[in-house]
Amino acid sequence: MTPTAPVDARFRYEGLGALMALMALMTGAEKHGPAATSTLDALWVLYDRVLRVGPGSAGDPGRDRFLLSKGHGPMAYYAVLAAKGFFPVDWLGGFGAYDSPLGHHPDRTLIPGVEIGSGSLGHGLPLAVGSALGLRAQGLTDPAVWVLIGDAELDEGSNHEAIAYAGPAGLERLHTIVIDNDSATHGWRGGIASRFEAAGWSAVTVDGRDHAALHTAYTTPHPGRPHVVVARVEKKH
Repeated sequence: MTPTAPVDARFRYEGLGALMALMALMTGAEKHGPAATSTLDALWVLYDRVLRVGPGSAGDPGRDRFLLSKGHGPMAYYAVLAAKGFFPVDWLGGFGAYDSPLGHHPDRTLIPGVEIGSGSLGHGLPLAVGSALGLRAQGLTDPAVWVLIGDAELDEGSNHEAIAYAGPAGLERLHTIVIDNDSATHGWRGGIASRFEAAGWSAVTVDGRDHAALHTAYTTPHPGRPHVVVARVEKKH
């Protein structure tokens, strides 16, 4: 299985401007624009160059899984899914409307390609751990599980239980992206990566706007260990 389908021809990717144009189609209140734009680069590189899932394979047992835990800022996620052909670009204009499938929190029952309903911060990483364990139990060793969380979610104890479990369990098909824009209440000496490393994870910290650095970090070998990429972005995002 190869990475995702080609970009919608009307919005072929020629830099972030094309994705920003898609995001601009989503109007209305409660957009959480800053929360969305902080994830845009990380999501695009993942879906365009790494993640092995597309509109035609969204139900394939061998697909890679992506879980959006940072679910209160889904505009970038919707823009990427639309650009990749998971649903029509025309849906974007109805974002947040009563009769639109594109709510302020993604709903897996309404949106093709969405793996979990998200919005309650702190639950995505535990669900990703469960997904990796479930795939292992089924003997499906090829699919990767990816989850994107915000640094403020690390204030939630549920994430630390998941971190503490996944390392010793050797969940090497588990990958976490942490968008770090200094929003967390608590910090860690040595940075966020040190928290994961202490639990036996492989960890890389990169500029969250640098596509080449993100791709290298995403594809860093980490045999026998789960992997985290801490993507640093400026506070204003």
